[in-house]
Parts: sequence; structure tokens; C-alpha cells
Amino acid sequence: MLYSLVMLRDIFWKPYSHLIIIGDNVNWAIDEEARQLKVITEMMGVPAHIRKNMILNVPQMVHYTSQFSLNNEVIYKSKNRISVDYFHGKPEQGDSFKKCFESLKKHREDIAGVRVSTKEMESVIKNSGINPTKVKLIPIGIDTEIFKPKTKAKQHLMREKLNIPEDAVVIGSFQKDGVGWGEGLEPKLIKGPDVFLKVIEKLKSEVPNIHILLSGPARGFVKTGLTKLGVPFTHKYYSNYKKVADLYDALDLYIITSREEGGPKACLESMAKGIPLVTTEVGQCKDLVVNKKNGLMVPIDDISSLFKSSIKILRDENLRTTLINNGYITAKENSYNEQISLWKELFSSLDK
Repeated sequence: MLYSLVMLRDIFWKPYSHLIIIGDNVNWAIDEEARQLKVITEMMGVPAHIRKNMILNVPQMVHYTSQFSLNNEVIYKSKNRISVDYFHGKPEQGDSFKKCFESLKKHREDIAGVRVSTKEMESVIKNSGINPTKVKLIPIGIDTEIFKPKTKAKQHLMREKLNIPEDAVVIGSFQKDGVGWGEGLEPKLIKGPDVFLKVIEKLKSEVPNIHILLSGPARGFVKTGLTKLGVPFTHKYYSNYKKVADLYDALDLYIITSREEGGPKACLESMAKGIPLVTTEVGQCKDLVVNKKNGLMVPIDDISSLFKSSIKILRDENLRTTLINNGYITAKENSYNEQISLWKELFSSLDK
């Protein structure tokens, strides 16, 4: 009944007057991007709606938060003006990425806009033959009203809530890194869960009071690995993504070990929360991190450098202070509020 009323309502909309946002519908990182885009769009004066499909009575602007939506031939048969987030996955990296890229090439005239989050993907997408003016680089942003710097008091409260010892050295990893949406026992190797475990194994010998704080779905591979290593960990997966911000309060360090990324969101989240960051040269970390200024960045798969960088941060108070202070500036510069003009440019081709 409710769905029918929604469908009846849009009969009275003017063509291309509303933005329909098609999310992931799994209540994790991509869906949070959809919610933030709705807020940004409405701040621009355009009514926005998050839906599971694009069935409309009157053609509108439709934005897909997953590049894999491009493989659905149905979306090109409507008169909607469509745009899409295309975060990661070069065509040579696997059949699923190749298929997605081929869909982009095939329908490049039907697509009104492509949002990329990294300079690397900007180059890849423009090589598809699409009109380069349709491609807009907009990093995956951060809500600095939700992700606020941690304090000693917040750290104490969060560790108490999670039953983590006050004197523990707590390292965070909050990303989905297992295949599928179940237990995640099969690793999603582009996220580097195998690398993460090897780094933690080395840190264990130098940091006897180490504790790993995990969040996100499909973390079974990492949890099994930590159990085998005898490293204590806590896994807290909130149904409300915004509550992840509270988990950062318990941390001393955040480590990203990915081989391929469109973000990750943790790059700016850790900076906004005042948590020093060690990351591989991936995704928008590669664009936003200035090594030794707002984070420490090392080559992909370089386990030794990830380990040494982590130890250096934990033992060097001056370095931690530098990274935290400059990281917060980077986060503020890339807040969602600072991105409104970029989204206006992307959607300017959709409402004409």
C-alpha cells in the first residue's frame, strides 16, 4: 500500500526535478554514502529519495551508488538521466570488473555522469571513451559533526563499554574484507586481510598488550586468524553505521592493508577522530595522505614497512601529534559540506 502511494505521488513531479538514489540496501558503507548524498542534494535545493529500484512514472535523475548497476541493461531503457559512483576495479583485475567496464564503454552515451573517488580511477574511466566532462572526482567524504576527535574520557568510556583493558594498545580495522555477506571465512584479498594478519603477528612480539578492535560484516577470516595467533580481539558490528564513530574512541592506531580501494572511508574517519593512520598506497589514501605529515603510507603488500610504521607511531609521541593535527585538517577539507560545489557540477548535466 505504501509503495503504491509513493508511486502515485511521483506522477505529479516535474521531469528531472528529483534525484532518486539507488543504494546497496545492506546498511553498511555504501548505504551511508547514499544517505549523505541525500542530505547534500537537498542542501542544493533538489528533493532526493533513496529507493531500491528506479521504477518511476515520470523520468527523473537517478544516481546509482554501485558501479555494478551498470551491468543491468534495464536501466538504459528508461528516459531517466543516470549517474553512478565508480569507486574501484580496473578491467584487468578480474572478470567482474572487466564486465562492468565494458558496460560503461557500451553505454557511455547513455550515462550522464560518473563520480570517481580517486585520481587513479578518474584516469581509468576517462579511458573508456566517455566524454571526460561527465567524469567528476569527488572523494568519499566525512561527516565531521559525527566523527569528532576522541578524548581521554571518551577512550575510557568506550574501552569500558567494550571490555577492553585500559592499558591495551588497541588497533582498529573496520572494513568488510570477506567474500559475501555471511561469516566472511573466504578472504576478499583486494582488501588485504591476509596482510593485516601478518602485520599483527609481527606486532604481537613487540606489543605484548595488543588488542584488535574489528567492525563491519564478513570478518570471519580475520577473526579466525587472530584466534590462531592468540591475539585478543573484539568484534562490534553496529546496524547503524554512524555508531562506528564511537569505536574509534577506543583506538591507538588504525591500519589499512588493502591492495585495491575506492576509499576506504576509514582513511578520513581516522583522521577526523584523531587516530594516527598507517596505510598502503591505495584508493583515496594515495591522494589524501602526505607521508609523515598526516599519515604514514607504504607500498602495497609491504608487511615489513607496515609493521615498522606502526611501531614508529606507537613509540614516537611527536610523530603521533603531527599526524593527528594534520590529519584533522585533511578531514575538515574533505567534509561533505565542502563537497557541495563538486556535486553541483556533476548533477548540472542531469537536470537539463
